[in-house]
Amino acid sequence: MRGATLTLWLLASSALAGEVLSLPQGTFAPLFGLDVGQTAFPVGAFRLDVRPVSRAEWAAFLTKAPQWTKAKAPRVLVDEKYLNAFGADRPSAPVTEVSYFAARAFCAARGGRLPTTLEWEYAAAADEKRADASRTPEFAQRILNWYGKPNRPDDLDQPGSPKKVYGVEALHGLVWEWTDDFNALFVSGDNRQDGDSNSKFMCGAGATGSAGREDYAAFMRYAMRSSLTPRTSLPRLGFRCAYDSRSTP
Repeated sequence: MRGATLTLWLLASSALAGEVLSLPQGTFAPLFGLDVGQTAFPVGAFRLDVRPVSRAEWAAFLTKAPQWTKAKAPRVLVDEKYLNAFGADRPSAPVTEVSYFAARAFCAARGGRLPTTLEWEYAAAADEKRADASRTPEFAQRILNWYGKPNRPDDLDQPGSPKKVYGVEALHGLVWEWTDDFNALFVSGDNRQDGDSNSKFMCGAGATGSAGREDYAAFMRYAMRSSLTPRTSLPRLGFRCAYDSRSTP
């Protein structure tokens, strides 16, 4: 990626960067994690990228942090699929095949961080008019319809889900996204060693301790996160950055 091509990528990146919106503080009941008698968690005010990080933004990052190029990234921090399909085409499409470690490095360079799972789910629960539509059957079905569409390479140029009430876009229906504590729910260790302490989270029994057993779309997201390792790179796995309310990206 050199010369005029790189210049175009950097121009596209500067046009796309800086689209960040503030989300107000509130409360939210995630699918898992509530104690007996607890109804919700408080969520502090934070800011979130409007869209997933684009290929153009990632290309600009690599010019300043070449240690994260495919050729130089440490093998302990990325797997063999890292940036396999990354190229100079479709600069506005979300960057994918990026490991957790690489995504965290990008957000840190921008003055931010990955959103927590609670923050991501809090933002993703909104629809175009309501701050929390997560228990609404038609909203859940719409998300399932997005999730059920066959993946095609050109889908990455699609808009994804429409703007939330906060103005955030494409939290559903475009790519899966990293969260900072993506694996925090699932205790490490073999079930045989832990006395099967995690069995309630597996397969159909996962609904037993959930806040909304009808929210199958959320089950899919939690199952997706549980399958990842920090080195994982997948063709439909991207990310966006979050920022503390007082920080400046």
